[in-house]
Amino acid sequence: MTDHISCEMPDSNPLSDEIEKLLTSAKTIAIVGLSDKPERDSNKVGKYLKEHGFTIFPVNPTKDCILGEKSYKALADIPEHIDIVDIFRKIDVVPAVVDKAIEIKAGAVWMQNGLAHHVSAEKARKAGMHVVQSKCIMVEHKKMVRGK
Repeated sequence: MTDHISCEMPDSNPLSDEIEKLLTSAKTIAIVGLSDKPERDSNKVGKYLKEHGFTIFPVNPTKDCILGEKSYKALADIPEHIDIVDIFRKIDVVPAVVDKAIEIKAGAVWMQNGLAHHVSAEKARKAGMHVVQSKCIMVEHKKMVRGK
């Protein structure tokens, strides 16, 4: 057994209309691994989500504030219900993030492009959560907005 966990291909994802329903109903998004560097994808996505009316909660233990929002050290520190936990971390920490998302009773787990973890995805589904793997939440939201 190796210490490195390789990323898998998504075992399944919701259909486009289910993703649209998830994004339409979501108000709060915790972004785990949100960077304060404007050139990073997580920062671009966080900025986009904020500009499109979502309340974002940065989760980055090394920063106090990102994109003008208080940054939290952990998901459990966020004082509000989270609709979507958006993950921008390496695949080896995805299981721990998903476990915390289940603990806080988040509505969904969203693994960004290149991230898929079957065991964690199944665990989240069994806990009653929606799961999206290896898709960019910003790209999916743009598709939804353009389609209207």
